[in-house]
Amino acid sequence: MSEKINVLIVDDQQLVRDGIKALLEIKDDFTIVGTASDGQEAIEVLQKKPVDVVLMDIRMPGLGGIEATSQIRKFNKDIRIIMLTTFNNDDYIVKAIKAGANGYLLKDIPKDDLAEAIRLAYRGVSQFSSDTIGMLVERNLLRDTDGSPEPEEEIELLNEKEYEILCMIAEGYSNREIAEELFFTEGTVKNYVSKILNTLHLRDRVQAAIYAVQHHLERK
Repeated sequence: MSEKINVLIVDDQQLVRDGIKALLEIKDDFTIVGTASDGQEAIEVLQKKPVDVVLMDIRMPGLGGIEATSQIRKFNKDIRIIMLTTFNNDDYIVKAIKAGANGYLLKDIPKDDLAEAIRLAYRGVSQFSSDTIGMLVERNLLRDTDGSPEPEEEIELLNEKEYEILCMIAEGYSNREIAEELFFTEGTVKNYVSKILNTLHLRDRVQAAIYAVQHHLERK
């Protein structure tokens, strides 16, 4: 049996919580460690139980999903948090990612796609609905370009291996998968990723992927 992925479901509607739980429990590789009706309850569960991936609603009474994500990031940077919501809203998307969310999916996602999104998130691959990533690329909402060089000048600052790794990030490769393909250690890949982010003035892998897509970067 493959490694179990511990999942926490956070939504203010019990019907939604129960539905997602029932969907995931029939999969052999998921363990539902708990459900929560708001962000504060989610934080309490996380402080008591090991969780790999959180499915987080955005709008909830009490502590909402964005605020909860920001608080969770203060004590745990490794948990993967996917926002699962009905709101395909520019402001929500940007705030969620800036708070530390690893993905943003809409609740109309097919059930098998949701399961696969959780698996990919667990492996370190950020997950976004097609509408969401298109909006981010089109409007370039996450990039701070004040005082930074033009994109073409920045890309020239990357060496051949850094450029290749940037393209692989955009293709959805995790650090582990990049390491396996390029015969590096995972630590070496992390160092490369850090240098890429610093060179391009990006905050994280999400911004790096968007940057590569926006500038039509492809492996040579």
